[in-house]
Amino acid sequence: MKGGALFAAHARLADGWREHVLLEWDADGTLIRVTPDYDGDRSTIPHAKGPVIAGMPNLHSHAFQRAMAGLTEYRANATDSFWSWRDLMYRFAAKLTPEGVGAIARWLYIEMLKAGYTSVCEFHYLHHAPNGQHYANRAEMVERVTGAAASAGIGITLLPVLYQFSGFGARTPNPDQRRFIHTPDSLLEMLERVRSTYPENGTRRYGVAPHSLRAVSRETLTEMLAGMDRAFPGAPIHIHIAEQTAEVDACVATEGARPVRWLLDHFDVDARWCLVHATHIDHDETRALAQSGAVAGLCLTTEANLGDGVFPTLDYLDAQGRFGVGSDSHIAVDWRAELRLLEYGQRLTRRERNVLVSVTDSHVADRLFDAAVLGGAQATGRPVGTIATGQRADWIVLDPDHPNIAERPASMWLSGAVFAEHGETPVLDVYVGGERRITNRQHEDEAVAFADYRKVLAGLLDPN
Repeated sequence: MKGGALFAAHARLADGWREHVLLEWDADGTLIRVTPDYDGDRSTIPHAKGPVIAGMPNLHSHAFQRAMAGLTEYRANATDSFWSWRDLMYRFAAKLTPEGVGAIARWLYIEMLKAGYTSVCEFHYLHHAPNGQHYANRAEMVERVTGAAASAGIGITLLPVLYQFSGFGARTPNPDQRRFIHTPDSLLEMLERVRSTYPENGTRRYGVAPHSLRAVSRETLTEMLAGMDRAFPGAPIHIHIAEQTAEVDACVATEGARPVRWLLDHFDVDARWCLVHATHIDHDETRALAQSGAVAGLCLTTEANLGDGVFPTLDYLDAQGRFGVGSDSHIAVDWRAELRLLEYGQRLTRRERNVLVSVTDSHVADRLFDAAVLGGAQATGRPVGTIATGQRADWIVLDPDHPNIAERPASMWLSGAVFAEHGETPVLDVYVGGERRITNRQHEDEAVAFADYRKVLAGLLDPN
């Protein structure tokens, strides 16, 4: 790949919307110059088709669950909750092959790119064969996912999951969880193996994901983090936490503290950490999480779909907390939907409008977009947080003729993109590392990828 340049009549930089912006990047896909108010010759420079904004990182994904979207929207029992959904998910996961996981992930990552996600944090826990046996290549599953990201062209932070127990108190794993189980040593060995096949580079980073406090112990989490510090120093750490009230109650009963409080008290939670969901946190935990510098990983469409609850966003942001958004189970794959629901949850709870503004930004969409990009970038452990020198050349080109953007002032472009739901996506082109991966809303490989995805889905849903 060679370096390149792009001229944008309008681009959203760290200090807001700027005009006549020249973007230049090197052969590695890193921005080397960002020049607003450029008045030089631009006759030979490609022009962006519309306003340019930073690409959105997707900080939480379980790729294989994309194939489940829409298949669990019925009630088969007297009660239906996250836990009954999880049982269905386990049965679905048991049918998946490595080839199937790769095809699902590739199609999903193309969908993400088309939505304007330019990076993904893949929280990957489907490691082994259905009976729990290792594949001949112990990194088979993670290599399928990593290869899918490379093929689609999306940036990835791969987070293999440490999963050992079925509940607090080191309870024996259920048969449905056999595909997930690792020890700290075996997980590190697998991670080093995939790194040898797919080395870290500008679009690829490795980290680790202790699944949840109920799935690891204090001792094994300590061992895992020590091993990561030796082999992958500074790597991102992601964990599910406080998603469900039953989880909070079980943690209090066995550990004597609420999950977020317990984690903060026993581990050095800092900017490397992403606490996914953290839905059920009290006032003390809200402030403590914000002060830690960690990122709250909010997955609003999934949390709504599973009936998880509403994160205390206003209080958290008032405490200067950092957050990003993820599509998690992929019931929706659209950062605009995540931001819209983040605000709407607060409106419904507080019976007010435009809740999540700040003293410096009265436009909700602008404030949430900027914060989600920065928090998501922190969670990836990669320089993708804004359009600036030294950052990756990742961005979205919006359609200036889209009905929710056309004829509006720049101050209203993000508001129209996020809060107005009409017609096709306003995301027109998408660049990752300086490579245009989406052109006029299309990915060059999407027809083949979708055909492969459909073939896998047909096999999974075949009752025979």
